[in-house]
Amino acid sequence: MKNSKWLSQSVAKQPAINYSTTIGILLSLALLIFIIAYAANDPDTFINFPGLTIVLGGTLAAAFLSYPLRDIKQAIKSIKRVFFYDSLNPQREADEIIAVAKMWFQHDTAAIENVIDNINNPYLKTSFQLIVDNTPVEDILALLKWRISRLRAKERAESSIFHSMASFAPAFGMLGTLVGLINMLQIIEIKDISSITANMAVALTTTFYGLMLANLMFNPIAIKLERRTEQRIMLMSMLMEGITLIAERRNPSFIRETLSSFIVHYEDELQDSGKPQHR
Repeated sequence: MKNSKWLSQSVAKQPAINYSTTIGILLSLALLIFIIAYAANDPDTFINFPGLTIVLGGTLAAAFLSYPLRDIKQAIKSIKRVFFYDSLNPQREADEIIAVAKMWFQHDTAAIENVIDNINNPYLKTSFQLIVDNTPVEDILALLKWRISRLRAKERAESSIFHSMASFAPAFGMLGTLVGLINMLQIIEIKDISSITANMAVALTTTFYGLMLANLMFNPIAIKLERRTEQRIMLMSMLMEGITLIAERRNPSFIRETLSSFIVHYEDELQDSGKPQHR
């Protein structure tokens, strides 16, 4: 029961704010304010609701034409991972594996069964259950690799949607510009320079919208999701190694040292993301 309580507490995960996203949003807003307030002769020139509708509407339409509705719904849900993320603490996961390794090394199967129900991580929970069921090591390894491949494919599909939207947005920005140019050509015979330049400005704002949405929204979201996937796969690979060693009944001390080397590499990869122990 002591081990059960400890494992139950150790797997509790609290969502945390992604501070790099918050900083990025603030910098983006500062850039927009600077462009509109200081780099533009007339701030109202950048307000073009028809152009914004063309860019957003066209981008969304192309996305729905390109991907199944199921994938789009999942991609929308994944946006919250850009602003919030569940804590990924490799040391905590390693401690869980080491605790179970000691039970397994001592042939204490009953103790492992008691803690399985208190484990919230489905990857670990399935792995420990396979070990208790005396599943062959090669079968456990094959299943865990398949789980990693499935995660990679699922989350790659989510990020690819935003990469596609990043390529669609500038294209529809150009479409809005062409529409504006067509309107401008219709009044060019009037030879009213002020009307012509005003229509030209409105036409070009759609390209502006497309570029801003692509580079300050869709592409950053896709990159952030890809980075998150890399971190999760690194953690799952560490867990897979630990589970394999337990199934082979390796010494818990050896397992601890092996996982420690994984953790060092994992933390090195997260140095640019803040404090790895709180992720």
